[in-house]
Amino acid sequence: MDLKQVLIAHKANHSESKAWAEKCALQLEAMNCKVLMGPSGFKDNPYPVFLASASEKIDLAIVLGGDGTVLAASRYLAAEGIPILAVNVGGHLGFLTEPFELFQDSEKVWERIKSDRYAVQERMMLEARIYEGDRIQPEAVSDCFYALNEMCVKPASIDRMPTSILELEVDGEVVDQYQGDGLLVATPTGSTCYTASANGPIVHPGMNAIVITPICPLSLSSRPIVIPPGSSVNVWPLEDKDLYTKLWADGSLSTSIWPGQWVGVRMASRPARFIILRENYSFYETLRDKLQWAGARFHYSNNHRNSRN
Repeated sequence: MDLKQVLIAHKANHSESKAWAEKCALQLEAMNCKVLMGPSGFKDNPYPVFLASASEKIDLAIVLGGDGTVLAASRYLAAEGIPILAVNVGGHLGFLTEPFELFQDSEKVWERIKSDRYAVQERMMLEARIYEGDRIQPEAVSDCFYALNEMCVKPASIDRMPTSILELEVDGEVVDQYQGDGLLVATPTGSTCYTASANGPIVHPGMNAIVITPICPLSLSSRPIVIPPGSSVNVWPLEDKDLYTKLWADGSLSTSIWPGQWVGVRMASRPARFIILRENYSFYETLRDKLQWAGARFHYSNNHRNSRN
């Protein structure tokens, strides 16, 4: 991979992440690479400026932070086809990042990238818009929002905890109506996040699928479902006269949904692309480590696993 122009986003208000970003910038500039650097956080979004300021093709985005920092980067960079090297500097769980230990000798990392000694993992993204008008030929009335984890349709209010009534439609057919705290439309990547907390299934990120999970439904028969990635998902808020219902992308507020409008969700046309430095990356090891799977209370030996008989 050529390294002629690189983005570096560091976790906002985190001194270690910023210090490493500055160190990386100096190293890359010494290699005649143009660097665009800035903080990323709840109140800081550097990506529109990055993309508008780029004088040529952006070869790589280096994201130094935790999973939240990576999610923000994915929402803006996946559609541009920019590969992301995400490193856990100041993060907590680190589900989506490379271990910091592999990045400490950063000059060797640049050598590996320039000589193509890395893997690229593609992860499915979702896109969503707000629609209104005739349902056969609807009119999009919002920007396109992207999510690596999930789109969430749920109400929010300052002074109370409203529930919602949401109608789910897949490929033009009504599936069910849900009364509860909201509805999640997730990717396989997002199946280990909010969806897992809502008792949804865990789906391997190597496959493409859409996971739909109700949040605290007032019905024991409301169950999560997994549908094909090419499905068209519409979520209609019902009985919301006070404009409580909102669309959230990866936990960030996207927009409010007015009465008569609905959310259309589908697989995005381009996936997020992540640089993998680990030579023995394992999704199952990540589950055991990050989710602290302990298994049974009593552990038994398996003497047959490595038997040659």
